[in-house]
Amino acid sequence: MSEVSYKELSLNGLWKNNPAIVQLLGLCPLLAVTGTVINAIGMALATMLVLIISNSCVSLIRGIVSDAIRLPAFVMIIAAAVTCIELLMQAYTYELFQILGIFLPLITTNCVILGRADAYASKNSLLPAMYDGFIMGLGFAVILIILGGMRELIGTGALFNNMDLLFGEAAASWKVVVFSDYKQFLLAILPPGAFIFTGLIIAVKNLIDSQIKQRQNALKEKPAAGSKRVRVTGNIS
Repeated sequence: MSEVSYKELSLNGLWKNNPAIVQLLGLCPLLAVTGTVINAIGMALATMLVLIISNSCVSLIRGIVSDAIRLPAFVMIIAAAVTCIELLMQAYTYELFQILGIFLPLITTNCVILGRADAYASKNSLLPAMYDGFIMGLGFAVILIILGGMRELIGTGALFNNMDLLFGEAAASWKVVVFSDYKQFLLAILPPGAFIFTGLIIAVKNLIDSQIKQRQNALKEKPAAGSKRVRVTGNIS
């Protein structure tokens, strides 16, 4: 795969075709677990790892599995990857595993993962498929973490609370109190806040896209530098 294609994959995963704010896939964990940054990071890492593993495995078996059993095979691969991630979190980050709860096994049904496995990994070689899984997971993770940060900050007036659940006891001091004596704004932490802030993020992206498109159209309409228009009147014999 050429460098241009990798650049296109990066642009699609992070911006043009971002699974969270363009495709609007995987909204269940996006809206449910992003009350804090640490919850968002935990779900983001789990989803990214599953995407990379499933894309890699699907790419490796793409020439072996027939079309008749293609989708069931993909689901089995995704479910196995999710189970492995769950077991790792149970072993090393048990409290965070309990907080994320049912939304970890629900990664199996995440349309982002099955969609990338079927649309891209099943048609490309290993390295591009791995990169696609990574960049799509990264795009999804960025939105999760931004949304978690917005909701935690506006809801509690602080950031990076309970980071020790994932990064160990040393991370307990990472909490940043932005607004002291802040009265909690519960709407931001509750599910309606997730819808509101997700809508704001989508609106900002659409506004940026609109501005970029207007500038590109303006550049196309602008005459090239040094060009002159010549007006000819009368008859030429």
